[in-house]
Amino acid sequence: MKITISLAQMDISFGEPAANFSRIESFVSQAALEQADIVVFPEMWNTGYDLSRFDDIADVNGAQTMHVIQALAKKYHIMIHAGSVATKRDNQFFNTTYVVDEKGGLLTTYDKVHLFGLMHEDEFLAAGDHKDRFEVKGTPATSVICYDIRFPEWLRTLSLTDSRIIFVPAEWPTSRMPQWRKLLAARAIENQSFVVGVNRVGADPENRFGGNSVVIDPLGNNVLYLGHEEELKTVTIDISATDKARGFMPVFADRRPDLYE
Repeated sequence: MKITISLAQMDISFGEPAANFSRIESFVSQAALEQADIVVFPEMWNTGYDLSRFDDIADVNGAQTMHVIQALAKKYHIMIHAGSVATKRDNQFFNTTYVVDEKGGLLTTYDKVHLFGLMHEDEFLAAGDHKDRFEVKGTPATSVICYDIRFPEWLRTLSLTDSRIIFVPAEWPTSRMPQWRKLLAARAIENQSFVVGVNRVGADPENRFGGNSVVIDPLGNNVLYLGHEEELKTVTIDISATDKARGFMPVFADRRPDLYE
């Protein structure tokens, strides 16, 4: 099975949802022209980390995000992994992923489980409490968000659902780019899966963001690597590489979960 993936490495207007929503269609339309099966966005692209204003700018129940991505998916006949957006539900704020199919049907939602204190998430956001699983052209996949990749036990838990692609939207600062690259490669190798990491570029009042969005194969090799500027790039992956990796090195069969707790 081959899957074509577009990575939308975008800049984000700080605290300006209207400006950010207005730019989404250009990425989706370009991905469709490149015949992608799915286009993937970065973390918190609707607001950036303007956390103190979430009561005014977070997407209530994700309604605007869903309306926009469902309409675009149907218009361009493409799956959309909407990275993540700031949402408000039941008087709490979340960092939320939505994925829709090419007909606009909702496949999954995921709230970021591990909140990042260095960007004050834990002061403003509620943590997620559920796993994520969906399919891309019949291939099992899962999502985590940014800081989640520092918790290998969480990604292994998700990978035990036979996930073959791990999607990672992020706002990862330039100062920690080496860790971004190494952690994503490690998560790909240890879970024998493709990893699709989509990071933002540009800056907010506190950080600069380094891009370096990437698709990594199950052996830890880069199959697509973006630079530091806003751009969309597309690559086709062959999911059979996960079977080859798992057949050659049967990590999942050799696990000893009886010793892990």
